[in-house]
Amino acid sequence: MSRIGNKPINIADGITVEVNHSNLVTVKGPKGTLYQQIDTDIGVDIKDGILSVSRPTEQKRHKALHGLYRSLISNMVEGVSTGYKKELELVGVGYKASAQGKILELNLGHSHSIFLQIPEELTLEAETQKGKNPIVKLEGIDKQLIGQVAAKIKSLRKIEPYKGKGVKFVGEHVRRKAGKTAAK
Repeated sequence: MSRIGNKPINIADGITVEVNHSNLVTVKGPKGTLYQQIDTDIGVDIKDGILSVSRPTEQKRHKALHGLYRSLISNMVEGVSTGYKKELELVGVGYKASAQGKILELNLGHSHSIFLQIPEELTLEAETQKGKNPIVKLEGIDKQLIGQVAAKIKSLRKIEPYKGKGVKFVGEHVRRKAGKTAAK
C-alpha cells in the first residue's frame, strides 16, 4: 500500500487542474503554469477541489508510479501557489558571486571565473554583505528545475570536510573531520 499515493491533494482557490485524454496534467495558478505527462495506467480524479491518484493493480511498477505521480502533482500545485526558493552559501576566502540578468558569475578559488546560464523560468539573485559569506538565491515554480540548478552550482566546488570550504545550502550542517596531529 502506498501511503503517499493514497493521500489526497487539496486544490486551493485560484488554482485549476486539468487532465486531458492523453494524461497530460496542467496546473495553473497565480505564479504560472506547469505541465506533467502521466503514465496511461495511472488514474487522476478531481472532485470538489480534491485530487486523488489511483493505480489499476498491485504490481510493483504501478505502486512505484502511484506515489511518484502523486508527489509530482503535489509539487506542481504547491509551486504555482507559493513557489520554491533555494539559497546557497559560498564559504571560503575570496569566493564571490554576482548576477547579471540570467548569468551567474562565480569565483570559487579556481584560476578563472565560472559563468553559469540560469534557465528563464527561475529568478536569480546574488547577495554579498561585508563580513558575511556570499549568498545565491534561486526562486521559481518548478521544484525539479530549482533542485537541478542548485545541485549544478553546488557541484562546482563541493564542500570540503577539513576546513568547511565550498558551496553549501544555507542552514546545511557540514560534518567536519579532524586534521593531522603533529608527531613528536
